[in-house]
Parts: sequence; C-alpha cells; structure tokens
Amino acid sequence: MYSDQRTMSARGIPVDFDPRDLRPPARWELVRELRVLPERLALAAALPQLRRQAPRANGKAVMVVPGFATDDGWTEKLRSFLASIGYETTGWGLGRNRGNVPKLIPQVIDRLDEFSTRCDMPVRVIGWSLGGYLAREAARERPELVDRVVTLGSPVVGGPTYTASAPMYTRKGYDLDEIAASVLEREQQPIEVPVYALYSRTDGVVSWRASIDTFDNAHVEHYEVAASHLGMISSPRVYRLVAELLAKKHREV
Repeated sequence: MYSDQRTMSARGIPVDFDPRDLRPPARWELVRELRVLPERLALAAALPQLRRQAPRANGKAVMVVPGFATDDGWTEKLRSFLASIGYETTGWGLGRNRGNVPKLIPQVIDRLDEFSTRCDMPVRVIGWSLGGYLAREAARERPELVDRVVTLGSPVVGGPTYTASAPMYTRKGYDLDEIAASVLEREQQPIEVPVYALYSRTDGVVSWRASIDTFDNAHVEHYEVAASHLGMISSPRVYRLVAELLAKKHREV
C-alpha cells in the first residue's frame, strides 16, 4: 500500500514528520515482525501475477545488499523475482553483514565496480536495512557506478542509534554518538544519483523516522509501505513497488 500523497510534503516526506520524535523502537514493537509470516504466504500467492504485471527489465543490472547480521540467502527470493522479469542480478558476495561500515563501504564499491564492468552499465542497487545505508554511501562516493538506489527500511539518520540493534552496539563498546556524528559528516557531500527510500511506520526494527532523509540530497524520494521490517524483503506490496521504482524514469531536479 502506497502513501496517500496528500499527506506528503517535498520529496514524499510526511507532513507529520518531526525529527524531535526520533527514538529507537520499543522492545514490544518487535512483536510487529511476526507479520512476516503472513507476508511470506501472501508473496508466494502473488508472485505469478507480479511476474506478469511488473515492468520488464531487458537485462539491466541489479545488486542487492543484505541487512545487518544477514547474508545473500536472505535476499535470494527478491533477486529471483527480479531475474524473472529480466534483470541481471547479483548479491553482494561478502558473506554475513557484520556491520563494520567503514570496512564495508569500500568492499561494496569494489563489488559494484566489478559488476558494472561485467555488465557494461551503471548498476541499480537495492539495500535492505543497513544494506541500504551501505548502498547510499557507495553511490555517494562512486556515482558513475550507480544508476539509482532503492533502500528498504534503512536507517539513514544516526547509524544504529534509532534501531533495535542499538543496545547490542553499546554492549560491544561502540560509541553511538560518534557513529551519528560520522553519518552527519558524510552528508556534507550530497548524493548525486536518485535514491528511492521505502519506510514503514510499523517497522519493529528501525524507527521509520530514521529512514527519512532530510539532508541536502535533492534526488531522494520517500515511499511509505505497509510492511514489517522483515517484510521489506518478503512483502508483495514491496516487490511491486520495487519493480516500478527500478523501471522509473529519473525526474529532473
């Protein structure tokens, strides 16, 4: 389900968005992630129709970057769907995403460089959760490699500060304030390629407000979906929208 555009302001930012309300999801909100079970069942039933109705890709290149603590196995269904409608797809090929952002950004860039060279075209990059942040940062540094980025429930504000993973990062000795400051510092260089940011107000893992980009990135557009965080890679609503956004013509800025 897409947002009612009458509730939106510039770039699809909800008019009721207030950054002062930023906070990590409460522990009880993780219960919302149980919705992934019916979402997966709905996806299985909807896939044949989605494949028939989705815009065809004609060999365009797509890389999918997994979220924190997950690997390419988690995104295999999404990549399989995209391959079935004509995309040349790949995972990130870096094993489990262990969340070391400074180390991972150059590795993602290397993978993009290899894939872009092999396909002889810029790559459409989809990133789930932390994977979306990595995709954004790779596009920021090497825009010539990237056609567009689609982020799925990705925290673009504060790093892990406003996610259910925040306590774990703290226990491991990470300074969340230092990470958040690093995120802000990187935003001094705007992202030059289109970014389509999907978020859900009922995300039980990442605060939806942390997925809203209010930085000086004029090419970012926001789309609200009704999905759990895990449903971002399991929901037919998300698959339908992702297919449309991968095929969308870039708007003029």
